[in-house]
Amino acid sequence: MLLTVFGTIVFCAAITLMLLSAVAFIQDKRFFSSAPKEIQEAIRPRENELFYGARAIGWTLMIFSILMILGVGVISVRDGFRCEFTFRQFFLRFVSIFSFYKIYDMVCFDYFLLMKFRFFQHYYPEIEGVMENRKYGFNIKSQLLKLFVIFPAVSALAAWICSALCRK
Repeated sequence: MLLTVFGTIVFCAAITLMLLSAVAFIQDKRFFSSAPKEIQEAIRPRENELFYGARAIGWTLMIFSILMILGVGVISVRDGFRCEFTFRQFFLRFVSIFSFYKIYDMVCFDYFLLMKFRFFQHYYPEIEGVMENRKYGFNIKSQLLKLFVIFPAVSALAAWICSALCRK
């Protein structure tokens, strides 16, 4: 249980680091593929770096965050194998990590960073007009679909694979 809580915290920190590196340092329009179409259309490509070396710092942070996410997965699965987890235990671990991450994403990123603190608008002022009438951040329907359908399904599939491998 403690490892699951720690893994969730590391996972959320890694996603935060990934967001920071993509938005503040790399500033590539391709990272906004999950944003609503009107925001994607409003964002102008950034030819110049925020400062010299910003993109190099951003890509370094991006790679580090990806390694952190992979590390959470490897450690979670390896510990489950070591402790001979059942399907239910693997499922609860995976769905807990994904669910807490998605709630963190919806509350911290979409609500606080986007709507209250205007983090994205600081780096992309051109989306200011598009965001005026929104009460919530990006695509709430997609977020809830991931929280209640996709993540539990992926967790069940991963738990099934891990529990099948664990029995061998």
